[in-house]
Amino acid sequence: MQTPVRSVIRRPFSALREFLESQAAGGLVLMATAALALIIANSPLAPTYFSALKAYIGPLNVLHWINDALMAVFFLLVGLEIKREMIEGQLSTWSRRVLPGIAALGGMAVPALVFLWFNASNPDTVNGWAIPSATDIAFALGVLSLLGSRVPMSLRVFLTALAIIDDLGAVVIIALFYTGDLSALALLGAAVVLAVLVAMNRFGVTRLLPYLLAGAVLWVLVLLSGVHATIAGVLLALTIPLRHRKARPDDLGHSPLLKLEHALAPWVTFAIIPIFGFANAGVSFAGLTLDVFSDALTLGVALGLTVGKLVGVFGSAWLVIRLGWADTPMGATMSQVFGIALLCGIGFTMSLFIGLLAFAQQPLLQEQVKIGILAGSLISGLLGWLVLYFAPREIPAPQEH
Repeated sequence: MQTPVRSVIRRPFSALREFLESQAAGGLVLMATAALALIIANSPLAPTYFSALKAYIGPLNVLHWINDALMAVFFLLVGLEIKREMIEGQLSTWSRRVLPGIAALGGMAVPALVFLWFNASNPDTVNGWAIPSATDIAFALGVLSLLGSRVPMSLRVFLTALAIIDDLGAVVIIALFYTGDLSALALLGAAVVLAVLVAMNRFGVTRLLPYLLAGAVLWVLVLLSGVHATIAGVLLALTIPLRHRKARPDDLGHSPLLKLEHALAPWVTFAIIPIFGFANAGVSFAGLTLDVFSDALTLGVALGLTVGKLVGVFGSAWLVIRLGWADTPMGATMSQVFGIALLCGIGFTMSLFIGLLAFAQQPLLQEQVKIGILAGSLISGLLGWLVLYFAPREIPAPQEH
């Protein structure tokens, strides 16, 4: 009797999925570098730390190189994963796409309303309404990585998709409300380069070098346009081909997209994200008193992150699922979705960036914003970790024999 041969399709392992599913190594490195930054910022080394971040290398200072250039690479990696998930993964159906999209919108709107509840009557602080609207994907994923297999992959993809939409929304807010001068010429140039990238994809170009070279030009033009440069990484990712044009639909062995993912993942996990955390987590507590926590600006930011994000993200997700517009992420419970909504209150990067723009000439208000962001992010991260650690997990249905 001849044994039937079954063809087994082995899909190449996603680089970002490997990062997300890895043990706590990447997250621990991130947390350690952030803690180290806080220690140094409140030690005799503080002047050296802040001076080094302000030192110029070419046209940008060190902090801008980290936040605008290195993080564009991180967003490139995340964008690659989002594209693959949207084409054939957890986001490949409308019900899977709509959930993170609407949750992200709720997670941007409600924190802004919470902030305005405290600051609407104060013309000096009302301009900071968008500060608590952003989620820091690097820190949120860092906390999530500490939970290992307790969190299903679908929730990790959900958080990644939500944070990307959230950050892109923050970029739009910055462009519309916090950008003084937009360069029409640079924007036009970026649009032309993006069109070239799309054309290369359409005409079946599968070599990565042309995409990366054009992507570097795109980054420069986006930076010069006045729009936050990290959006260039996402735009580039969307144009990278998932497979060769003549390849079979199930043949991803030579996928340009996955090849780039595998090349970027270790650098992003153990270099770019920790460097970013070290550069942005340093906040000085010199002269801090408890009165700062009763200030409307600090409360608006902190409660916008802890309460606003939770209500906006979880409330929107619950409503969408309740109305039948989307399904609960595969293998996840609503308690776990609640925990993810708490993690969305971690708002370091973009929140700090918006705060600096909103109060560019008011350093005292900037310090209050930083304290609010730090307090809100720490509370959200801790509560989110606790909920996800103890949340009941979905029990797999027994298989029929």
